[in-house]
Amino acid sequence: MQASPEEVPLAVNMLNIAGLERLDLQSPVVMLNLMRFHARSRDGDGSGWDAYLRYSAITVPMIKARGGTLLWTGDAKAIALGPHAGNEWDFVALVQYPTVAAFLDMMTSEAYEREADPHRVNGCAEHVIIATSEAYSKFRAA
Repeated sequence: MQASPEEVPLAVNMLNIAGLERLDLQSPVVMLNLMRFHARSRDGDGSGWDAYLRYSAITVPMIKARGGTLLWTGDAKAIALGPHAGNEWDFVALVQYPTVAAFLDMMTSEAYEREADPHRVNGCAEHVIIATSEAYSKFRAA
């Protein structure tokens, strides 16, 4: 499930700001993160996973500072249903933000671009983030 190091790195400039701004900016959002890691970090400092751990150490406090929380993370084990090609993910994370605006604020901040995103780019061969709205949740307190 490792991508080749020749793949084009991802950058914050790939953020779909226009699409996110069409959403209700004051609504809560859970971001589904799908990640595929490089075998080696693009900066040569360990594996792609190692670079992602550096990214997480910086990003989680940024998420919390905006009222967000990490709901769940785990290894992607196998495609259970659907096309296999292009869907070989290494890791999945669910991150809740109090508002879409809070997510945008973090992702477009100078601190994120300068301190966090380089580690994400070094570690992730591919990183897809899907904004979701709740239809049902067992996580919700009764």
